[in-house]
Amino acid sequence: MRVLHVISEMGAGGAETLVAGMVTRGEEYGWVSAVASGGGFRADALAAAGTPTYPVPLARRSKAGVLKAAWATRRAIARFRPDVVLAHNVGASLVARLAGRRPVTVFHGVADEDYPAAARILRRTSAQVVAVSAATADRLMAAGLERPAVIPNAVFPRTPVFGRAEIRASLGVPERTPVALCLARLEPQKRHDVLLDAWAAVDGDAVLWLAGDGSLRGELERRAQALGRRVEFLGTRTDVPDLLAAADVTVLTSDWEGLPLAVLESMAAGRPVVATDVGGIAGVLTGGGIVVPPADPAATAAALNTLLFDVAARETAAREGIRVVERDYDPHALMKSYDELLRGAR
Repeated sequence: MRVLHVISEMGAGGAETLVAGMVTRGEEYGWVSAVASGGGFRADALAAAGTPTYPVPLARRSKAGVLKAAWATRRAIARFRPDVVLAHNVGASLVARLAGRRPVTVFHGVADEDYPAAARILRRTSAQVVAVSAATADRLMAAGLERPAVIPNAVFPRTPVFGRAEIRASLGVPERTPVALCLARLEPQKRHDVLLDAWAAVDGDAVLWLAGDGSLRGELERRAQALGRRVEFLGTRTDVPDLLAAADVTVLTSDWEGLPLAVLESMAAGRPVVATDVGGIAGVLTGGGIVVPPADPAATAAALNTLLFDVAARETAAREGIRVVERDYDPHALMKSYDELLRGAR
């Protein structure tokens, strides 16, 4: 089965992580995969490993941009001749439909106010919609979309290259200093402003690593100046397994999510998570961390203080997180579900 993934970019985000994992594991299920995207380090890595990749300019939410992206996608379809097109999120689904194919859409989530528009577009563009969590499926149904399939995201294991001590030394952090890691683009959805307000109330000499880049970097760097070296902006990183090995806790303060890979990867690595109660997060963090209300710096700070400085609580959450991921978020289960769905959609 020939599968073409259409996605806006192939950088550090969760959808990109999923695509890279599915392409890498696809051969085990008889897939021949290709990716049409705006590029990024994950696309470069796949191309270096032999996966066909096709350039598609970013649509940028403009009519001209969408048409250019659709034309590039049409060329990719003509060259690769896929049996099925798998479009990741709403914009890619629209582009694929304009390129002449009704895709299967993987819906990773949108802001609350955008669900009605997303449902309208997906009704017109997609042969089948897959939600990455039951919570996002429920929201789509409430917005008027027929019940989507639900295939939860999964963790595709990646082994650290370096150890905890080496990464900490490279970033100038002593072994005993507690470290919280936030794996998120510096964009409004992720609410780093809430995280920085919370961090000001975190005890001791703990350090916060912000791994990601985006349009808000300058603003957030200015906001963090008062916190000094307690906050480090790491930029886009390709060594997430190494960062997880070096951190103690991860944190995500988003206003909305689907089922973020950053949370699942953290739990799989034995790193407890503090995350907001949005999308499918509460269903995942049943014991692998602490769920907090959105836009609540005080609750976020309290949860971080617990997991950063209470070793017993942290170890208990770490064990539970590993157990939950191994039980419920296995990549074989994900690939088997997609394989059955895509073969039925050909």
